[in-house]
Amino acid sequence: MQELDSRLDSLSHHLQTIPEAVQLVELAERRAAVDGAVRDLRVEVDDLTAEQKRADADVEQVKARRVRDQGMVDAGSITDPKALQRMLGELESLQRRIADLEDVEIEVMERLENAQTSHEERTRELGEIDAQLGALETVRLEKAGALEREFETVTDQREQLAADVPDDLMALYTKLREQKGGVGAAALRRRECGGCRLTLNPSDLAAIAAAPTDEVLRCEECSRILVRTGESGL
Repeated sequence: MQELDSRLDSLSHHLQTIPEAVQLVELAERRAAVDGAVRDLRVEVDDLTAEQKRADADVEQVKARRVRDQGMVDAGSITDPKALQRMLGELESLQRRIADLEDVEIEVMERLENAQTSHEERTRELGEIDAQLGALETVRLEKAGALEREFETVTDQREQLAADVPDDLMALYTKLREQKGGVGAAALRRRECGGCRLTLNPSDLAAIAAAPTDEVLRCEECSRILVRTGESGL
């Protein structure tokens, strides 16, 4: 019984600590972080795209004005020398404004390209993580299925064995398991209790050897039920 219960405890522990399950939790946290970065970068790309459009429009607007004014000068439409001088000064000012706006345009374009590159990299990373999650989940399910099937088999074996154990003995065993860290019965091997590792003295061994085979024996040190074996040293 104790061996089956220990096996059930071990299987339950393994079910809760499947390596792939732990990795899935860690990878899911990483995915959440990367997914958040992808969303943030998408917003940044959209904002910079809009900003670039505005910068392009600003440049084109000033260029259009310069073309218009230059056309007037080239056509000789301005005959007043002072007005012409003012127009030429304005054309120089427009040219400087265009240069400034083009610098802004280039800077926005570079930021946009960097954001797009980062977004593509993060999106690719997200796809790789999803592939890893899928592979890990497949392995986890396989291992969990095997452990669950074994758990059911051992549970059936325990139930069959428990059916032959008297109720009072089962109650004692269950109580001791709760009190003794999951070990309610211990094998007596080579004159030693398998629970507390106490080596029994000759008189105790003699008493055990003389006890009826159906008598419930207890360890004097840890109170666990002692199970006699062919290696008890009696």
